This record gives sequence, C-alpha cells and structure tokens, in this order.
Amino acid sequence: MSNKIYVGNLSFRLEERDLQSAFEQFGSVTSCKIITDRETGRSKGFAFVEMSTADEAREAISSLDGSELEGRPLRVNEAKPQEKRERNRW
Repeated sequence: MSNKIYVGNLSFRLEERDLQSAFEQFGSVTSCKIITDRETGRSKGFAFVEMSTADEAREAISSLDGSELEGRPLRVNEAKPQEKRERNRW
C-alpha cells in the first residue's frame, strides 16, 4: 500500500491546515494539498494527503472514510497512480 491518500467530497471552504489536522490524529502528515481550479483558484472538492508510513495511511483511511468534516461525509481511499496525459498542443 502507498502512503498517498485521496480525499474527496470536501467542503469548498475547507483549508489545508484543517484537513491536515484531521489526518494528524493518525500519524505524521508529510504533505497535504487541496486541488484547486487553475483559472479561479477555487477548490475542486478533493485533495491528496501523504502520510509518513503505509500503516498510518491505512489507519487514516479506515477511520476517516465516511466520517464528517464540515458537514460533509468524506470519501477517503488510497490514491491511484497518476495516469500519463498527453498535453494539448494548440
């Protein structure tokens, strides 16, 4: 299992420090990034969190999946490897 976690169904008002705080209950968070729209800078409603060990990631996933954060049930699971995308050449 990877240390990288996908977190979906986030409140658009949630800040990275709040998300990181939720995951720090399960170990050391090495990175936390809420994905934003390139043009508007607004949250897209999902994030990636990386824990220091796979065991910490596994515990965070099992504990936080379906739990509520700012009134929304989180979708938490292991992040899938990023697929290679071709760049548009205009």
